[in-house]
Amino acid sequence: MSKSFRVPPAAADERLDRFVASLPEVGSRAEAERLLAAGAVRLDGAVRPKSHRLQGGEVLEIEVPEESEADLEPEARDLRIAYEDEHLLVVDKPAGIVVHPSAGHGRGTLVNALLERGIAGGDVAERPGIVHRLDRGTSGLLVVARSEEAYGPLQELVRQRGVDRRYIALVRGRPRSRAGRIEAPIGRDRHDPLRHSLDTDTPRDAITHFEVMELLPAHALLSVRLETGRTHQIRVHLQAIELPVVGDPVYGVPDRELHRQFLHANRLSFRHPLTGEEVDVESPLPDELQAALERFAS
Repeated sequence: MSKSFRVPPAAADERLDRFVASLPEVGSRAEAERLLAAGAVRLDGAVRPKSHRLQGGEVLEIEVPEESEADLEPEARDLRIAYEDEHLLVVDKPAGIVVHPSAGHGRGTLVNALLERGIAGGDVAERPGIVHRLDRGTSGLLVVARSEEAYGPLQELVRQRGVDRRYIALVRGRPRSRAGRIEAPIGRDRHDPLRHSLDTDTPRDAITHFEVMELLPAHALLSVRLETGRTHQIRVHLQAIELPVVGDPVYGVPDRELHRQFLHANRLSFRHPLTGEEVDVESPLPDELQAALERFAS
């Protein structure tokens, strides 16, 4: 797979290997170094050393090998399954794990870890049973189909907004109200291909609801509900109202002690698409987020 785009001005003075590793198509420092060593990365048409400092505005070309179906293999991983029956399951995804294989992420994904549980459905071989996703740095609940019979109705349920998805987010600042609704279209940023934003040529409707759970000295703990499910929606919308997510290096405020974004999908509820049963599951706040919350509360 070949991709070409201009390096955003914000990346000026960044090392080439670090920038390449941040690309969604690459996703790791090791893979970035492998591609650079193989000459698969060119800057303004020339191969550069991995320590090369970017200026911003250069044209970056990258050749990322396509993942093959044969690469999709089960991998052992200890995962909490919050709900399971013959048709579907709800898994509690840890932060730091990608949902399904893609270029640069052929191993170690949630799909690899769930293959032995019989997840299935859909036309894309690399993402069987997947009907919605969570960002790599977001933890929490995700529903996955276990058969073609369940996949279609479950996908339609998500499309028709029949799955109630709740998140807990810690943000810097104080909301102007106890509850709010953010309605602002989101798409890939006009100037930075690595980001999504309101400043876009490809806007898609996006609606986020929030309520204040707790006010801290300089932060707020929010309960967030998605009405739509755009890429990076919560992080982009909260940044837009000047409530950046703690620990988010892209849209929020990095934290020296928390090495992930404070965003957790804590509740998932829906009517089972085949049995009609009400499925309502919750996930406790992970230990590292609980520790961060206590730190900011003091």
